[in-house]
Amino acid sequence: MNSESLTAVILAAGKSTRMNSALPKVLHPIFGRTMIDYVLAAARDAGVTRSLVVIGHEGESVRAALRPHADVEFVWQHNPQGTGHAVKMCADALRAQSGRVLVLAGDTPLLQTCSLRALLDEQVRAEAACVIGTARTANNFGLGRIVRDANGAFLRIVEQKDATPEEQALTEINTGCYAFEIPSLLASLEQLGTDNRQGEMYLTDCPAAIAKTGRAVIAAPVLTIEEAMGVNTREQLADVRRVMHWNNLQRLMRDGVGVLSPEHVDIDPRATIGRDTLIHPYTVIQGACRIGSGCTLGPSAVIANAVLADGETVDPFEVRRGEEAGET
Repeated sequence: MNSESLTAVILAAGKSTRMNSALPKVLHPIFGRTMIDYVLAAARDAGVTRSLVVIGHEGESVRAALRPHADVEFVWQHNPQGTGHAVKMCADALRAQSGRVLVLAGDTPLLQTCSLRALLDEQVRAEAACVIGTARTANNFGLGRIVRDANGAFLRIVEQKDATPEEQALTEINTGCYAFEIPSLLASLEQLGTDNRQGEMYLTDCPAAIAKTGRAVIAAPVLTIEEAMGVNTREQLADVRRVMHWNNLQRLMRDGVGVLSPEHVDIDPRATIGRDTLIHPYTVIQGACRIGSGCTLGPSAVIANAVLADGETVDPFEVRRGEEAGET
């Protein structure tokens, strides 16, 4: 293995307690793909060649779902003691490398490749041992805050339960997305303790520990608050799906697709749709459909895994089903 290859550690050991589900949280689907599939795809497109997925609760189900991915390895987190403990479980798998590692959450399906690339570019530019991906939001309750000194340099991340009233007012938040130099990360993990309100090993303590060694640590606001949207409840799952759907509709309309009533359609982001195709209200497009240019769809049509030639019409209330057109 190339010692300089880019690795990702993806945290996927969480329970589905607030989802009220027997299905592991990261396996909940959005448009036919599990949440963690979106994270893995963003990481691969950013240059990751090896992903260490940390599993725990219902870990065998996660491993079975991801088994087709040849670039994924699994690390067990037994008796979980926080995010720092989860990453520490990967220490043996990381020691053979001296390059960089992205640490990501498996329940953030809106994460974008361009943001990960920006994070990595900032690490190279600043020659930093650690770059923390941040975003800004006034709706910061429950999120880790970025604390800076008077000159704007990074000092530490403070969690909601440990923050003072002044720190709770800060609007720059930690997105849970990091780029580390592997040796610095491994050294900082050895220093983690559990002296906090939750009695856990916080991964968020690692950047401050690295900074104390004199190495550069940067907090870079290169992510949007949408990308930081983790999913812990059914309501949050619906919120993420809504954002993903609207982003896709905007892209389609910019590309020349006519969507007469965006709030009254449901279109899978895997579908490709040609210019000047007109989509009437209450139409549903499922799966990786391939729809040509100048088509007319609906109203109230269902197109599932179908291939439509240029100029085809799917009549109102018609259901058009095809073979699986393939997934990305």
